[in-house]
Amino acid sequence: MLNLLGNRTATTCSGLSRRTALQAAGAGLLGLTLPKLLAAEGLAQGGKPRAKSVIFLFLFGGPSQLETFDCKPDAPAKIRGPFKTIASRTPELRISEHLPRVASITDQLCVIRTMTHNYNDHSGGGHYIQTGHRWQVPIGGGFNATNRDWPSMGSVTEYLAQHSPGAKGSEIPNYAVLPNFLGKLQEYSSQLRRPGEYAGWLGRGYDGLTTSIPKKTAKDNPYTRECTDDELKFEVQGLSLPDGITLDRLEKRQTLISQFDDSLRQLDRHPGILAWDRLQQRAWSLATSSATRKALNLQAEPADLRDKYGRNLFGQSTLMARRLIEAGTRFVTVHFDAVDGYGWDSHTTSADLQKHLIPALDNALASLVADLKDRGLLDETLVVCMGEMGRTPQAANATWGRSHWSTLFPAVLAGGGIKRGIVYGSSDKDAAYPIDKPVKPEDLAATIYSALGIDPHLQLPDPTGRPVSIVDGGRVLEELFA
Repeated sequence: MLNLLGNRTATTCSGLSRRTALQAAGAGLLGLTLPKLLAAEGLAQGGKPRAKSVIFLFLFGGPSQLETFDCKPDAPAKIRGPFKTIASRTPELRISEHLPRVASITDQLCVIRTMTHNYNDHSGGGHYIQTGHRWQVPIGGGFNATNRDWPSMGSVTEYLAQHSPGAKGSEIPNYAVLPNFLGKLQEYSSQLRRPGEYAGWLGRGYDGLTTSIPKKTAKDNPYTRECTDDELKFEVQGLSLPDGITLDRLEKRQTLISQFDDSLRQLDRHPGILAWDRLQQRAWSLATSSATRKALNLQAEPADLRDKYGRNLFGQSTLMARRLIEAGTRFVTVHFDAVDGYGWDSHTTSADLQKHLIPALDNALASLVADLKDRGLLDETLVVCMGEMGRTPQAANATWGRSHWSTLFPAVLAGGGIKRGIVYGSSDKDAAYPIDKPVKPEDLAATIYSALGIDPHLQLPDPTGRPVSIVDGGRVLEELFA
């Protein structure tokens, strides 16, 4: 089992960790030099990468399996729901009538019908899906991310990129989150930060570059309505220049800050200080990066292509994800947040699914797959589209609201070496439980890591310096790959 130890272990006066120094001493007896040992420590490869990058479309709130990719047209009326089904390019797959564009490209997709876990909660489920680890509920309760959370797959990707042998600073982030941190636009709490997308105990220096798009009113949902270009500027969160501050003045401020920080570092080499220093340096490089700002210029895309993705926040964020991976970002998460308090969390009605949510998904997902294919990027980009749970087989009311149901929900994969035009696993007659081939979040995480060439058994140091696995017991779904 491979260990990769970063900046969280205690260091000797020379800057090497005591663990590394001891390992080096022992390795010398075996004929290994310190450079060879460090190179071996840095190897995180779990085989030849099938994909260079991942675009993770996260449909937060829990889309109904019965209204999307696991329809049951022969089920009793109280189960099957209000929508009709249509045939797709995959013979055994009938999907919602409101996904016509996706139906026309399912020969490029792998539909997993049997995602399952028992964490029937948005925050816990969202953390589980994005990290491959169960969430430890904060002491005293709550739904916010903490520095004790497990690191997201994107953050692990960022960490490994920064610690790989010969790693150099990049103008483009290895991990990005669009269009906002999850929970920012929740009407009932502007401070809510859902767990799962962050670096957790790895340290803030490995959080994703996160953009920020405001909403107009408490009830506004820019993820589905048409957005103007003035709204879609995708500013890097916390890095927009204040009025009256030029880049020259900012550079002078940076020099003063650097002098002050140098003094602090002479007093304290605590890992927390080091993590903040890494975060500050990375933020500075991104703030002045022409490559990042060029990639975030959505207006450079042709108008007709933007129309195909959908002029709403989710569609344009999905297009932005393609721009970022084309520029060199390795992992991009696009949130489709429940900003009106419901969204995909459709407890009360299916009306928004029909009018807004499913059509927005249809345009964005179909356009992304076709766009990547046209550009020759689909084979090297793994697309993952899913929520954190499904919905109850039986409706909760007469308007087809459905409650939380985490024991069965779908995930859609494309590109990145994944077999095309297949359905993986089957569910029972009511879309309530898997019949065969259940897939846990750990299995999906291991499969995504493997696609990127990252060993899912890799170990990283936790806050105490103890090595822990990035995935705990997950199985790579090799049968999904061509």
